[in-house]
Amino acid sequence: MAELAVWAPERSRVRARLDGGREVDLTRGEDGWWRATAPTTDYAFLLDDEDEPLPDPRSRWQPHGVHGPSRVYDHSAFPWTDGGWTGRALPGSVLYELHVGTFTPEGTFDAAVTRLDHLVDLGVTTVELLPVNAFNGEYNWGYDGVCWYAPHEAYGGPDGLKRLVDACHARGLGVLVDAVYNHFGPSGAYAPRFAPYLAEGTNTWGRSLNLDGPLSGGVRRYVIDSALMWLRDYHADGLRLDAVHALVDHRAVHLLEELAAEVDALATHLGRPLTLIAESDLNDPRLVTPREAGGYGLHAQWDDDAHHALHTLLTGERQGYYADFGGTDCLAAVLEGAFFHAGTWSSFRQRTHGRPVDRERTPGHRFVAYLQNHDQIGNRATGDRISEALSPGLLRVGAVLLFTSPFTPMLFMGEEWGARTPWQFFTSHPEPELAEAVAEGRRREFAGHGWGGGEVPDPQDPMTFARSHLDWAELEKPAHRELYDFHRALIALRRAHPDLADPRLDRVDARPGDRSLVVRRGTAAVAANLAPHPQRLALPASARSILLVTDPGVRVEGEVVDLPAESAAVVGI
Repeated sequence: MAELAVWAPERSRVRARLDGGREVDLTRGEDGWWRATAPTTDYAFLLDDEDEPLPDPRSRWQPHGVHGPSRVYDHSAFPWTDGGWTGRALPGSVLYELHVGTFTPEGTFDAAVTRLDHLVDLGVTTVELLPVNAFNGEYNWGYDGVCWYAPHEAYGGPDGLKRLVDACHARGLGVLVDAVYNHFGPSGAYAPRFAPYLAEGTNTWGRSLNLDGPLSGGVRRYVIDSALMWLRDYHADGLRLDAVHALVDHRAVHLLEELAAEVDALATHLGRPLTLIAESDLNDPRLVTPREAGGYGLHAQWDDDAHHALHTLLTGERQGYYADFGGTDCLAAVLEGAFFHAGTWSSFRQRTHGRPVDRERTPGHRFVAYLQNHDQIGNRATGDRISEALSPGLLRVGAVLLFTSPFTPMLFMGEEWGARTPWQFFTSHPEPELAEAVAEGRRREFAGHGWGGGEVPDPQDPMTFARSHLDWAELEKPAHRELYDFHRALIALRRAHPDLADPRLDRVDARPGDRSLVVRRGTAAVAANLAPHPQRLALPASARSILLVTDPGVRVEGEVVDLPAESAAVVGI
């Protein structure tokens, strides 16, 4: 017998259509929930006197896609082997962002398991999965999800995700799941048919979620219960929360604060740390300030300022939101204070932006930094990686600056070997009208940046998806293997030398120069020459040892270091 339940507080009748076409009526409770017990495996709901069967908004399994019936799923039946797993705290972690559908040729959870030993060898501690909940079509980035409780069937469904998490834990790897709670995708979003899940306002992707209007309590539970499910039932170690600035909530207790409190309570119950990482465009440290200090109590946030400071310095790009970034003084400010825009003028926004971070009380590990991520690659017109624009020397310099920073470093899949495959924007909407609308929107978006329509890959073209798969054969090529080995050595150095991972922002002393930077990290110093010519740089103290160099031509003597063009050195002082 299956327990069927759905929240539909404004409906006058709810039925369930079962296997074989039989229908049963659900009984309404005072809380707006409708319930019934029935002998079935697959089921769909019918509202009022309508005859259109709709999947369960809280469906745990959608084996026939987001438009098909839901299937009963028993979380207790999976044979977990990670009973000894005690979790993975964020401080000291190295994150690795991957997209299940393009990480391997097969694009499944089980295929991803076969590459986990590569990540362990690299030194990664935590895998961050792009969204894995069910979305329209067979493949896309995952940010168009509509079933917030059901792992995508083409990836392997609920059991496939559990096998991947179990395999990660067996290797000592934590798992973060990217969760999108700021909007529903454009097709297959049936939840708003059941209850007032949407508000009148809009955000970048369409209607906003109803987080503070009438009957918003049930909507908030829908989000929070989904988050707790990934952590409890799928044994995930944390969530990356997509674009939290688009969560419009005017209640006294913001949804994020409420979620953080419940996640902390669950962590206490489970006896392992659980992490919430926000993607935010606000540059507001209150997100990662503990609740007892008046903040929301999230554990970390992505730091786009760190990316922009590194990217512009390395590539020279200054278009769009990169306009205010680019100098070594900008990067120095970010390394010491996490945000560049901290109550300062943003020419891109045409207003002041951000708020300063308390350097003495806010540890740097609460800011996730990266040279690349899915957005910063995939939202370029052709999905080109930074390795397409940089010399091998500058690639290594960028990696040194990232992994010796006080922040939590993150790699995007393939970055560790300088993958040459692009990562493009791809979709597989089965509706022709929606497919064309997405493709046309993409062309219009980049036309304003000088890209011709023919240069922007068609998201619906299967080759766009195919081109975005990693080419693991590249690892066998000497140049790629050398870069991989360099990343491996750099991560090992960060782990072995405590000062290089020290998250205390007030102990970072960054000294910018002319296309150069020297950063004191306790008993270590990082010297970087980004110029196309050699430079001699002064160290903050006499060098005692060379810990790592990007170029064999580096020479260190006393309190100076001679750096060839586009090179860096880490020395003990």
